[in-house]
Amino acid sequence: MFETVIYEMRDSTAWITLNRPDKLNAFTAQLNKDVATAVRSAAKDKEVRAIVITGAGRAFCSGQDLGDVDETTDYGDVLRNRYNPMIMEIEKCEKPVIAAVNGVAAGAGMSLALACDFRVLSNKASFVQAFIHVGLVPDAGNLYYLPKLVGHAKALELAVLGEKISAEECLRLGLATKVVAAESFSDEAEAFAGRLAAMPTKAIGLIKRNLKSSWETGMADFLERDAQSQRIASQSHDHKEGVQAFMEKRKPEFQGF
Repeated sequence: MFETVIYEMRDSTAWITLNRPDKLNAFTAQLNKDVATAVRSAAKDKEVRAIVITGAGRAFCSGQDLGDVDETTDYGDVLRNRYNPMIMEIEKCEKPVIAAVNGVAAGAGMSLALACDFRVLSNKASFVQAFIHVGLVPDAGNLYYLPKLVGHAKALELAVLGEKISAEECLRLGLATKVVAAESFSDEAEAFAGRLAAMPTKAIGLIKRNLKSSWETGMADFLERDAQSQRIASQSHDHKEGVQAFMEKRKPEFQGF
């Protein structure tokens, strides 16, 4: 089904592995397309309750494969036709999306990680805003997500200076959800994804939706959104299970609907 990614189910989690390890998982048109298609498929699959995006080999994603473009390439069209659809599939997905950053995430690879809801980093991983080093602007949603995570001033600093950001610095800045030892990275990432997959998926989707709208919605409209969301959540199976489990003093068993 896919040429450049490995798509597999592990319990209730869809794992999407960028699979161009010899090129540090650099983006080509096919890889952009495969990631977008894989995320869309996982989002629609009722059996999927969490999504993990990671990289094969020693890198997460090194950004655009420069061998896939040339001096005649219109980079605006590349973004409109390839990157933007990929990022929008992640943006509109209401299931938790985790970037399991196993190695370097540079350029658009960093943008991909920023678009995810959570970022679990190996202690050997790093982020690099590589765009400035070739006279380009961070793209693929990079500057949309970055200031929301670290603030305007720090986002400008990272984008303009283009310095390597270690895993520990990512954690300090709020770019990483957690940093784990490289030796136990796979197990830790799988455990984190499993934790999210066992939670009330519908409520997570509503939380994601409301947080995103909070940046551009007035208080009165947002409070109405609160009411609408809570009405939907309160009618879910998982809410009823949560209340029942509380009354029975047991751990709830959420089903994701």
